[in-house]
Amino acid sequence: MTGTPPAGTITLAGRTVSRLGLGTMRLTGPGTWGDPGDRDIALKVLRQALHLHGITHIDTADAYGPHTVEHLIRDALHPYPEDLLIATKVGMVRPGPDLWAPHGHPIYLRACVEASLRRLGAERLELCYLHRIDTEVPIADQLGTLQALQDEGKIGHIGLSKIVPEDYRRATKHITVAAVQNVLNIHDRYDPMLELCRDEGIPYVPYRPLDAGSAALGGNVDTPLSWLLRLGPHVAPIPGTSNPRHLAALVNAAIADGGPP
Repeated sequence: MTGTPPAGTITLAGRTVSRLGLGTMRLTGPGTWGDPGDRDIALKVLRQALHLHGITHIDTADAYGPHTVEHLIRDALHPYPEDLLIATKVGMVRPGPDLWAPHGHPIYLRACVEASLRRLGAERLELCYLHRIDTEVPIADQLGTLQALQDEGKIGHIGLSKIVPEDYRRATKHITVAAVQNVLNIHDRYDPMLELCRDEGIPYVPYRPLDAGSAALGGNVDTPLSWLLRLGPHVAPIPGTSNPRHLAALVNAAIADGGPP
């Protein structure tokens, strides 16, 4: 890996990684479905993020494609350097393009983890999020399955995605929450989990930090990223892109900000 970690570093899932991560949902076809239009460019974005720009936190999910991005990550970056954290998410089924549905049955969650391990070529998922809490399945069964996989050494740390404080309080009865991933940007400015994570000493990973690009119209990403980074040192945004030039702009904005005051 070369380059200075953008916006400094954060401890996430027991590792010191760049505060600016890379979200990978855009490295697929339209509707987050199938392969990207240019596979070589997608591989280039992943390689440049790590080797050129110093991004050591890559965020993905088995539902991206589905499965597409986990394959891309392995093809682009395996064997993985020790300082790279790949976070993935399980518990979402994809009926078709732009369609998403939580699926938290214990057998399905276990199958998802095993399949992600194979696709990524990893012995352990260092950070595995429950992509969504499935309201049709007892939360104890969903988190108990991930806890069992953690006990077996197949998951290192468990995170939660798109939750509210009550979800967090219920979850902590069953697991230690390593990170929370929620929407936050200059358009969607309020999330009570931001303060709760600060109080609990948990990394807060805002996804859609540029609001799918609408928060950075005109190509100016400095203000949206600066606003997020200055919310606190526990904030680690994961903007996504499928374009190497846009990736460089994201990194430059994070470096220029210099992190929180």
